Amino acid sequence: MHAIPIAKDAAHIGRRTKIVATVGPASWSPGVLEQMIDAGADVFRLNFSHAGPDKQAETIEAIRAAARIVGREVAVLGDLPGPKLRIGELQGDYAELETGMHVTLTPSEIEGDRERIPVSWPGVTELREDQLVYLADGAIRLRVRDPEPDGVDCEVEVGGTLSSHKGMNIPGGAALPAATDGDLGWVEFAAQHGVDLLAVSFVSTAADLVPVKERLTALGSSIPVIAKIERQQAAENVEEIVEAVTGGIMVARGDLGIEVPLAEVPVLQKRLIRSAGHHSQPSITATQMLASMVTARRPTRAEVTDVANAIYDGSDAIMLSEETAVGDNPIEAVRVMDRIARATEPDLPYGDWLFSRTDQGTQDVADSVAQGAVGAVYRLGLKAIAVPTISGRTARLISAHRPDVPVLAISPNRETVRRLSLLSGVTAVEAEHPDDVRALLATCAELAAHHAIAEPGDLIAITATLPEQGLGTNLFEVHRVPDRP
Repeated sequence: MHAIPIAKDAAHIGRRTKIVATVGPASWSPGVLEQMIDAGADVFRLNFSHAGPDKQAETIEAIRAAARIVGREVAVLGDLPGPKLRIGELQGDYAELETGMHVTLTPSEIEGDRERIPVSWPGVTELREDQLVYLADGAIRLRVRDPEPDGVDCEVEVGGTLSSHKGMNIPGGAALPAATDGDLGWVEFAAQHGVDLLAVSFVSTAADLVPVKERLTALGSSIPVIAKIERQQAAENVEEIVEAVTGGIMVARGDLGIEVPLAEVPVLQKRLIRSAGHHSQPSITATQMLASMVTARRPTRAEVTDVANAIYDGSDAIMLSEETAVGDNPIEAVRVMDRIARATEPDLPYGDWLFSRTDQGTQDVADSVAQGAVGAVYRLGLKAIAVPTISGRTARLISAHRPDVPVLAISPNRETVRRLSLLSGVTAVEAEHPDDVRALLATCAELAAHHAIAEPGDLIAITATLPEQGLGTNLFEVHRVPDRP
């Protein structure tokens, strides 16, 4: 039997909420990556919108090397660019738009100015009167007035400085596919380079996930797919999207806060996370969580509260974006998130979540066993749950019920070990599964002691499968951890 020992329990056993850190110029050096893992980063996000395949491949290798040095597996999450609308080139690289003036949005390939702005989307000519258009991540607001021969006339309702290639958002949506040809090229890259999780940008419906899932299937890859909820249509269709994902959802509050009224984002965040939990899928809360730490060493009080509230909402993971990609303090940002999570988690409603967080009407055997194991934790005072798993599904189901004790997932597949880094409360280790069920239970108990999630003499729950039943995970045992040899 071979197991990968964890380096430190403080990195992820003592904290249930997982930390996703975006890698960029501030953090892609090996020394910084090692320190971020040591500080508690569980998942590293690669934004495929920035840097080409060669640099991304180099970064993946650096992450794997850093994980080996620290002695803890982490996941790599690839974030597909998606069809983000952008304006074209402007004369002098910028234009000053004043409130009350009119501008023309045009699909023509011109060098724009403060009166005519090129847009890399032919559908701009089909915008309707009174439709809102946001530029520069929502800083500038336009309202469509009249059609023109080569575009649409818009009134500037909130002005500002606009620079070349800035993003454009249209609340209510533009008819764009979620996966472009470029995205599918990145899917192939992800499969070739062992990326653990894939996030699909600008999803509107469950159908938008199909091209990515089909390409993965054609490549023989089982990378879990995460849907980024950042469009108004996605928020409206979240139930069908959550049912279609294989890796969960990301509440991407940046573009979402432009697509829907800003005041509605907090309530929407709670609804989206609740929907993911109902379907036993993980959720990531992202965007500007500790934005001030791009330049400051301490977060604001409002940011600390925001992170804590995302944990109270039931997020599996909380994400750092520019804070670790381009910020001055990437390692400290991870440390701050770790401290906030540790301070928040003792106050979470674990007992209530057992019966309120997931779908209680499911007839799934493995889910019923998972809920029974978590229930036994509270009734019998069990110290931990050990979960032998091949694909990670049983660990995901147990995590969804939010036990207040550590969950040790044991898998012979290193890919599964890494992917489970996203799940709340789960520590995953690599080890072979004995064929005999009794030997498997004994191995799980020994690993629980070895990895310090339980002490000799403690009672723990262990799930298992009787293969001849054909039911998947169909039993759990209350097991006493043996004395160390």
